[in-house]
This record gives sequence, C-alpha cells and structure tokens, in this order.
Amino acid sequence: MDQVEVLLIGGRAGVGKTTVGWEVSARLRIARVAHAVIDGDFMGAVHPAPAGDTRRAGITTRNLAAVWANYAELGHRRLVYTNTVSVLDEATPIFRRALGDDVRFVRVLLTATDETAEQRLAGRELGSELAHELAGSARKARLLDQRAAADVLRVVTDGRSVVDIALEVVAATGWVVDGTGTATGPAPDAG
Repeated sequence: MDQVEVLLIGGRAGVGKTTVGWEVSARLRIARVAHAVIDGDFMGAVHPAPAGDTRRAGITTRNLAAVWANYAELGHRRLVYTNTVSVLDEATPIFRRALGDDVRFVRVLLTATDETAEQRLAGRELGSELAHELAGSARKARLLDQRAAADVLRVVTDGRSVVDIALEVVAATGWVVDGTGTATGPAPDAG
C-alpha cells in the first residue's frame, strides 16, 4: 500500500476527540493494523504565533511534515489525526503539503450537545481556561455544523461509551475487514 490514508477526527472542545482517537488506536492495535497517531493540537502549540502565521497553519504544516516523515520512514501509511477543524475542506491543503498528494481522507466529525461538552470540559479544565474553552467550544460547534461537507461522517457522542464510538469510527475507515479483528494491512512490529 503506497497511498497514505488519514482518519481525521474533528469536533468541538469537550466532544472527546483525543479520547476517541486513542481508543481507535487501541482497536486498530487489537486488529493488528499498522498506524500512527498525532494529536493535531500539538502541531501548532507555540506562543506567540510565528510572524505572519497567526492561524499557525505554516508551523502546523512543517511540524506535521516532520513527524509524518519519521513515521513514513518506518513504513507507516495510515494516520489517525485529531484536531477540532481537521475535517473541514480548507484543512486539506495542509495535509497534502505535509503528507503528499496521494492521500485518502476519512473525515469523522464527533458531535455533542452543549450540556455534554460543558460537563466534560468542567471535568478537564481545572485551571483558568474553562470560560474560554466553553465559549470556544460553542463557537466551533456552530462553525463545524455549518461548514463540514455533507460527506463528513457525523458521530454523536452523547450518552455513548468511548469503545462504542471508536468502533463506529474504525468501521468508517475500512481498515478492518470485520469484527473478528482481521486486518487489511501489514501487522505492526511487536516491539
């Protein structure tokens, strides 16, 4: 398999992107599907933003390209990537610049009600950022709902277990043939 395949998991703050991403990785490990995982929030985590790069797209692209180059050198062709707006069409150029032109995308938008997101964020944000995160989460939920393309798979997370959500997301990739754990790609190294 030469084509790079990327599972993009997006959604508002508090929807469970990181948690679901790690559970997707666990499901893929069980199925012996080789993959890499990147939390996109860390690809542009620098303050202040580089001059002229206020949205951090430039530094994100450079960091993603550098990290992916290391994974690709090891033979990886599948990536699980979590980031709020990664599922939007305008993010595609960043991935093409960082990973190459021959990329197949599976876009999954995790959704949650305001109440669910607020409850999760209140349990996670123990410092000074809660009010900021709550406002940003509501704003991003509206933006994602309006701008995510019709072919983006929307997965409701309210009242569901992480394992259940991850199984639905893994099924969308086509990377696992069936529920028995039969993989469609090479088995990862045991080490």
